[in-house]
Amino acid sequence: MQKQSTRISVLVASAVAATIGGAMLANAAGPVSAPTGFKSEKCYGVAVAGQNDCAATGSHSCGGLAKMTGDPQSWIYVPAGTCAKINGGSLTPKKT
Repeated sequence: MQKQSTRISVLVASAVAATIGGAMLANAAGPVSAPTGFKSEKCYGVAVAGQNDCAATGSHSCGGLAKMTGDPQSWIYVPAGTCAKINGGSLTPKKT
C-alpha cells in the first residue's frame, strides 16, 4: 500500500509541475526584445528553424518558433542596412 501511495504522490506532483511549467512558458513566450547595442532592422526569410526573433502570420508570433529555415514570414534582427545584402533577406514578409 505504501508503494502505491508514493506512486500516486509522484504522479500528482508531476502533473502539478507540468501545469505550472506550461503556464510559465506561455507567459514567457513572445517576441524577442530589439538589440540595444546597435541600430537594427527586421530581416524576413533568413532565420534558421527555431532561431527566429518573431512573426509568421497564421503560424506563430513568438521568438524561437519557426518550423523551417528561411521561413519567409519569420524574422530576425540584423544590423540596419544588412538585410538587403543577405541572400533571401527581405525587409517585409514574403508570401508563402
